[in-house]
Parts: sequence; structure tokens; C-alpha cells
Amino acid sequence: MKKYTQLTYRKRIKLETLFSVGMSKFQIASHMKISLKTVYNEWNMGKYRHTLSDLTTEERYSAELAQERHDKNVSARGPVPKLLKDKKLAKCIEQKVADEGLSPEAAVAVMLQTGQMKKFSETVCAKTVYNSIDKGFFCRLTNKNLPVKRNKKKKKNKIHRQKRNCLGKSIEERPESVETREEFGHVEMDSIIGQRGKQKSTMLTIFERKTRKAIIRKLPDKSAKSIVETLDGLERQLGDKFYQMFKTITVDNGSEFADWEGIERSCIYPGKKRTTLYYCHPYSSCERATNENGNRMVRRRVPKGMNFENMTDKEIQEVEDWVNNYPRRMFGFRSSKDLYKEEMKYLI
Repeated sequence: MKKYTQLTYRKRIKLETLFSVGMSKFQIASHMKISLKTVYNEWNMGKYRHTLSDLTTEERYSAELAQERHDKNVSARGPVPKLLKDKKLAKCIEQKVADEGLSPEAAVAVMLQTGQMKKFSETVCAKTVYNSIDKGFFCRLTNKNLPVKRNKKKKKNKIHRQKRNCLGKSIEERPESVETREEFGHVEMDSIIGQRGKQKSTMLTIFERKTRKAIIRKLPDKSAKSIVETLDGLERQLGDKFYQMFKTITVDNGSEFADWEGIERSCIYPGKKRTTLYYCHPYSSCERATNENGNRMVRRRVPKGMNFENMTDKEIQEVEDWVNNYPRRMFGFRSSKDLYKEEMKYLI
């Protein structure tokens, strides 16, 4: 088994920069933590005669030239990788993953569904794209650009749940039909915080369990009053649709969800309930898996440590639209927005 790794195009660009600033081959080898022989081999593979302004010439190193010669040598050892054959296809996939925020699997699925893949000479699958990223075939795309690599099945340990001591209803009282996700209108709710110690604003994230439809709202602070006022606004905005979508709400034990009576009480019809609230067990985020996974998607657009104070409603709506329009593997790469529209047709 080999105990070395070949240089990627990104490292060759770095090598070209170090040569251009006048570093010696020994210094470059020490700086990049590669062998001196590798530096000499790269120099010989990428060197060319460069003409100066006074018409004299000097030897320089070109990362692009070295990469082309490397790819040619690779092709001599076996079949050329598909993404090296079709650079336009590689660039298109790179744009969808790096710029549009799609996963490699979602990017390939969208290109196949829209017929965009037919425009290229090669057709690739998601596994080929993942392998190509590992091998460094892309210039702007590495594993750091992937929020979550392909999940491996983990061993599930038995969870010992602590009994919850509160006035609200426990998740143990929630109907079993909610767990199956076959009925539309059961949501999970959570709040995410921004820059600690420098702001009060938070975000309320709501995800419908069946369609994964997201609703995101900015809150002035992390208080129970703000939660109730936001739900009141949603009830007025959605009208009768609110009661169809918010049959039950599942939350954690955060202090912002302490006013269960205010959350359940309708602001339109005095004395009537608009929903039923259920609390998860302490330290059991797996009981709100839809919300937790949805928050991870929101964090791809709103990273941890970001200040929410200056975010406009338009910017928050763009994040919500991106989450709802994201092609999901569990739905055959259809979006939550598409499924939500279908559900609303059945209810109308």
C-alpha cells in the first residue's frame, strides 16, 4: 500500500505562488511539508520559458501546465476520470455545490431531472462526484465545502429519559399518529441564537414533520412573550390554514416556550385553543429530529456567531425560501415547497 499522496491542483497553485516570490526548493519543501524530490519533480513537470518585457527569458513554474501534464500521465495509466474529460461538466457541478449550496447528490439529481446533464459529453453519479472531490479534481471545491458528508449508520444506544416536571403536556402524551408522519399538520419548533453577548435577537424555526416545510421568523429577544406574539402574527396571517398546519407543536424545555397556555390560546377566537403543545424530555434532541436537521440547513446560510440584529425580513425570507426549495433525497429530490402545495390542495 502506497504511503504518499499526489499533489492536487490547489497545492500546485500554492507551489506556483511560492516559486514566484523567490523561495528556494528546499524552503518550499519545508513549508509545504513535502519531500524535496517532489518539489524538483513538480518543477520539471511545470517549467516553461517566460519572456520578460526586455525580451529576455527565464524559467518559471506553471500550475496549469503541471496539472495538464499530470492528467496526461494519469490517462496513460488507465481510463481518464469523467470529470477530467469534461471540464465544463466539472465547472457546472462545482458552481451548484460551491455557489448554490447544494450537496453533490442533490446537484447531480437536479441536473438529471432538468435535462441539463444531457448537454455534456459525460454523465456522472453522486459517488463519482464525491470521489472526485476527495482526489482534488476541483479547483474551488473540497470536503470543507460539504456541510455533511454521506452519513454512515451509527449504533443506537438506549436512551434513558428523565421524567419532565412541568405544567405542560409531555411528548409521552402525544398521539402515536404524529410519529408516523402520515398526517399533515404537526410541527416542531425551536429557536436559534446568534452572536452571544452582543445581541438579543434570535430566530424562531418551525418545521412541519411530513413535508419539512420551514417557517423562519426573527424575534426581538429570547422570551416567552416574543414566541406567543410571533404565533399570534402567524395565526392572523394564515387564517384557517394555521389550524390545519399547527394541529400540534413539539418543543424542547427552553424558557422561551414556558408559556404553554399562551402558545395554545387562539388570538382570533377568544377562549378557544388553536393548537396543542408537547414538551420533549430533557436532553433528548432526537425527539425533535426534523427541527434539528432543519436547523443545520438554516445554519448553512446563517452561520453560528452571526449577528441577527441587522438582518432584514427580506434576507430571512431568502433563507426560508432556500430551505423550502432545496431538493431532498427522501422525497425523490423534490422540495418541501412542492409537497406543501400538494397537501394544501387536499385540504382546500
